[in-house]
Amino acid sequence: MTKLEDIGEHELLAIISQYCDRKKIGDDGAILDVNTDKKLVITTDVLVENVHFSDDTTPPHSIGYRAAAANLSDIAAMGATPIAFTVGLSLRKDVEISWIKSVYQGIQQCLQKCTTKVVGGDITKSEVNAIAITALGEVKENEVIYRHTAREGDLILTTGLHGLSRAGLEILLYPQKYGHIDNETRKKVIFAHQYPEPRLDVIKLLKSINPYPKVTGMDSSDGLADAIIQICQKSNVGATINRRKIVIPSAIKKITNDETAWDWILYGGEDFELVLCMNEETAQYLQKRLGKNCHIIGEISASSEIQLVDPENVYPKLLLNQRKTFQHF
Repeated sequence: MTKLEDIGEHELLAIISQYCDRKKIGDDGAILDVNTDKKLVITTDVLVENVHFSDDTTPPHSIGYRAAAANLSDIAAMGATPIAFTVGLSLRKDVEISWIKSVYQGIQQCLQKCTTKVVGGDITKSEVNAIAITALGEVKENEVIYRHTAREGDLILTTGLHGLSRAGLEILLYPQKYGHIDNETRKKVIFAHQYPEPRLDVIKLLKSINPYPKVTGMDSSDGLADAIIQICQKSNVGATINRRKIVIPSAIKKITNDETAWDWILYGGEDFELVLCMNEETAQYLQKRLGKNCHIIGEISASSEIQLVDPENVYPKLLLNQRKTFQHF
């Protein structure tokens, strides 16, 4: 197999250029057309070998796809439309060229969802492989989705199911432990982990509403609980979450017990759904259009508590715990 040390930097750049917008690359920087009536959104995500991916859990194609999806999810969480990507690669000299090509093919596949292209980047030598993507998006000022604007009485809506990505990671990390799981369930949760869906479709739906609704929110890349907690803290509000409105995916029920399932749902992360706060009319409209996996799970309150409650009183009230959410340090 051909390795990076066999071909050198310039030949690598020639290979990478095949996956880029050739009208935008070749100079010291890319020139983009800017809409003067819109705001520019910029977000960066870094994935590092043995921290975010490994040979055991993530093939190179999925590494590229997930890196792009993470950035598209952040763009969607701001209410924006993606317009360009840059990719920075830090690479071991012994990495195989086929690995690099596969990473870019994964990026390319993910970006087909929005016809956005890679317009530049950088490469450097490293002791471990890492990929850093910067995404640029644009959004009208009155359509920006912030975290700090939630108000008492807003309903809390999630655009999809949670916990599936964490379940997929678990099976990838401990395949012998879960050897009894049927193949269909195994494939479903592994796919959820390796190929998450950035919810750009939700932003298109919101933009179709006239007048544009007041929406607060963020994505759930670090977990459902983390998103709710961060929105509440930034907005100086609390929340009451209805335990009965949060669905335990059937695939997770086949893999683990209820206690672990709830831990994966609340704190597992990397599902890349959107957690949004809005008025009742908008929430019901989105729920109807997005289908059965979209749920209104709670309400913003004036209290400082962020609580998970059971209206049937089978389970005790639970306060969401930020210390259990994913943190790098």
